[in-house]
Amino acid sequence: MPKRPASPADLPKSVPLFPLSGALLLPFSHRPLNIFEPRYIELVDAALRGDRLVGLIQPEDTSEESPKGRSPLQAIGCLGRLTHFEESGEGRYFIILEGVTRFRLAHELTVMTPYRQGVIAAEDFSTDFTRDFGEDAVNRERFVKMMRDYAEFASIELNWDEIERTGTADLVNFCCMVGPYGPAEKQVLLEAPTLEQRAETLIAMTEYEIARGGSGGAAPLN
Repeated sequence: MPKRPASPADLPKSVPLFPLSGALLLPFSHRPLNIFEPRYIELVDAALRGDRLVGLIQPEDTSEESPKGRSPLQAIGCLGRLTHFEESGEGRYFIILEGVTRFRLAHELTVMTPYRQGVIAAEDFSTDFTRDFGEDAVNRERFVKMMRDYAEFASIELNWDEIERTGTADLVNFCCMVGPYGPAEKQVLLEAPTLEQRAETLIAMTEYEIARGGSGGAAPLN
């Protein structure tokens, strides 16, 4: 199996693109996906034959989960490494992508494949390759309090012993990925310049949702 890239220099110039609305992937986190569309079955097959890297990126128009054609994409996505796959007898895949690094989409390629491909640049996100980068700046106590408040608000049972053992960066990124927020909010979390800003953004979103009684959606983003 190809090794996990350790720096921007280890990345290919272009990658297959998987446009998916509302699907957030962050470095060192894991995103399970059920693959059933023929174009993405072919994408997974190609990734398995090659370096196992897939660019998960949101479309600008989130009215469709995964739009066809060349509808505009967000400028920033996250590169995932295919670490697990299962094939069903119905021509489907269950896969897990492990986040490697965020990337900037330089431009799309004109290709004959049914799935989209793009040239990427990750130099601006070199710190994404260090798992715990930025942890010291995060107010972990405040972040865990937010988790407790939300767990009580939403009547969710959490494994606090495991949370205590989880590194701060992994904890922040996991909570961002599973948070009940829409595509616009997920994109803001993805693009947060630092881990501390990502944590503070999620805290603000959660406090707003609790304050408004969970009536749906997060704070409006202007």
